[in-house]
Amino acid sequence: MKLVTAIIKPFKLDDVREALTPLGIQGLTVSEVKGFGRQKGQTEIYRGAEYHVSFLPKIKIEVAVTDELVEQAVETILEAAHTGKIGDGKIFISPLDSVIRIRTRETGDSAL
Repeated sequence: MKLVTAIIKPFKLDDVREALTPLGIQGLTVSEVKGFGRQKGQTEIYRGAEYHVSFLPKIKIEVAVTDELVEQAVETILEAAHTGKIGDGKIFISPLDSVIRIRTRETGDSAL
């Protein structure tokens, strides 16, 4: 099992969620986060005053998948979140040692 973590632009969340559903991915966790990479923030104007925003709003999606679904899930996220512009985000893949469904106490792949 793997934990796929994707940092994407906020307006791409629905596209990614809708694209993952046909793969059989039944759940994911979404967090609103802020950060910067090569974008290094941006300059905005508010009431005539210019100010620099260092951290840009992003969405963090976390989804636990079986080893067989990792490549499909990553490719699906890549396609759905892609705009071709700077700040599209990143995908991180981490090993997942164990999963336990609290309600039924199922473990492993069946708990996903």
